[in-house]
Amino acid sequence: MKLYEGEKGHTYIVESVMAKETVTRRLEALGVNEMTPVTLMNKKGSGTVIIKVRGTRLALGRRIAAGIEIREAV
Repeated sequence: MKLYEGEKGHTYIVESVMAKETVTRRLEALGVNEMTPVTLMNKKGSGTVIIKVRGTRLALGRRIAAGIEIREAV
């Protein structure tokens, strides 16, 4: 599922990041890598999400969030 489709308060594992190369590199520098757990802190109706990854909160727009594939953490 896409990151913006997740439920608020749940933790997910990043399966893949598919965005422009510069965006992908920036996300990796911020800690959003494959197999990294992320917690969905908040989401807006427009698809904008706030996630917590490695102790840092990040706000991502719908276009970037659509390029991040996640799965439920077990």
